[in-house]
Order: sequence, then structure tokens, then C-alpha cells
Amino acid sequence: MSQVYSMTGYAAAQAPSPLGIISLEVRSVNSRFLDLTLRTADELKCTETTLRSILTQSVGRGKVEIRTGVKAELNETSGSINPAALSLIQKLQAEVLSALPDARPMSAAEILAYPGVVRTAEANPEELTKIVSGLLTTALEAFKKSAEREGAALAEVLKGYCDKIDAIADAVQVRMPDIVAAAQAKLTQRLEDALSKALTAHSQLTSEEVSDRIRTEATLYAMKIDVDEEVNRLKTHTKEVRRVLTAGGPVGKRLDFLMQEMNREANTLGSKAAAIEMTDASLNLKLLIEQMREQIQNLA
Repeated sequence: MSQVYSMTGYAAAQAPSPLGIISLEVRSVNSRFLDLTLRTADELKCTETTLRSILTQSVGRGKVEIRTGVKAELNETSGSINPAALSLIQKLQAEVLSALPDARPMSAAEILAYPGVVRTAEANPEELTKIVSGLLTTALEAFKKSAEREGAALAEVLKGYCDKIDAIADAVQVRMPDIVAAAQAKLTQRLEDALSKALTAHSQLTSEEVSDRIRTEATLYAMKIDVDEEVNRLKTHTKEVRRVLTAGGPVGKRLDFLMQEMNREANTLGSKAAAIEMTDASLNLKLLIEQMREQIQNLA
């Protein structure tokens, strides 16, 4: 059985490099399409093409942001003094002090911070790309596990909503015969009171024919307000939601379509409402469906 994945997640990884410690973060929120944003350190711009390629092959949907940074470390291999630059600074400083005896000599920290004095370690683009690619792969593995856990939790929440919708649908089906019968009897009585005398007084119809016509109208009305077909389709949709969640994989778009169909049935049930119970059922169904839709927006 495939898993259901959330589009929301976070993961981070870091590794040493000739430039220092490279850190990488992956963040993602829901989106209808794949929206990639790369925020890389200037020293790592050469890795962006590879990062984008890995992401497009690994992530289907979501607003994904990748951040990379470099934290330089001070060690024996992280840098060295440039004798030529140091000699030049020493010569220039001597000339300045000779001309301006009251001037303050540069401190060691100021000399080290001067451009060109310290030679920083260099790394070729291929080496950096390999390191950063490995970091992204590691982060994506953690991200996928996080998205899987959240997706599984959301799947259970959605199945719980389906149970509630089925319970409302079952309750409507149980009550529907009584609701239809009561509405039919009420309409029959009204038609008899309003039409029986008028029809028999101004037409050639017999009282039996009038009664047959009234019964026909009442039957047509009963058929019009019956929602058994809508309820059955609604339960079919909840069954399909469970099947899709069990099958796993990219389910977001399919479930979003099912929510549209379920909402259509709930609206039809409301438009056919012949009793306050049906109106309440329609409103409760639409509320549950909207809550499901909000959760589905987070699924890949």
C-alpha cells in the first residue's frame, strides 16, 4: 500500500566543506503546483541548477523553499597569510606614521580584516555541488518521513469525517420514508380541500377522478422531494475517498474533485428539503465537506 504525503514539512542538514560548515534547510507548505524558491549563499550559487533538478524529481507539489548557508571555521587549513599583501600594508602604514606621527597604528585584527591579507580556502564547484547535493538528499529523506507521518495522520482525520457524513446520510435514509409520507399526506389534504369542490362543480370529472388526480400530484411531489439517490451517491463518494486514501500516492487533486461532487449532493439535498431535519442535515454535511476540503489542501 502506498503512503499519503502532506505538502507541509521541514528538514535540515549540515556538513563540513573547504569553505566551512554548509547548512541546508528544506521548508514546504501547500500549493496547487510545484513552486520552488532557492535562497543560496553567494559561495554556493554554482549548486543551484543541481539543487533545482533534484527537487523537481523528488517533489510533486508544494511551495518549497531551500536555504543554504556557509559558516567559516578557523583552523589550520581554513586560511593563510598573504605575505605580499602584509608587506604592502606594513610599508604603507610606515609612510603614514612618518607623515602623521600622532596617527594610531593598525591593530592586528584590522590588518587581518583588510582585503587580500588572508587567503581563504577555495573549493571547486564540482566538490561544492557534490557536498550540497548530498545534504539535499539527506534533508529530503527526513522531509519525506515527516510528510509521510503527517499525511497518515491527515488520512485518519479524513476517514473520521467520512464516518460522520455516512452517519448523517444513514439517518436521512431512515427518516426519509416518514418525511415523504408526511409531506405527501399534507399535500393530499390541501389539494382535496382546495380543489375537490371546485373541480366537481365546474367540470365533468367525477369525485373518483379528482381523487386520482390528487393522488397523482401527491406521488409526483413525493418523487420530487425524495433524496435517496443523492444520499446513495454521497455514500459512494465517501467510499471512494477511503479507497483513494488507502491506495495512497498523489491524492490531493482527486480528493479535491470528490469534495466538489459531495458538496453538489449536499446542496441538492438542501434544495429538496421537505422538513427541518433535511435542512439541518444539508448544512451539517456542507460544514463537514468544507472541513475535509481544508485538510485535503495539505495533501500532495
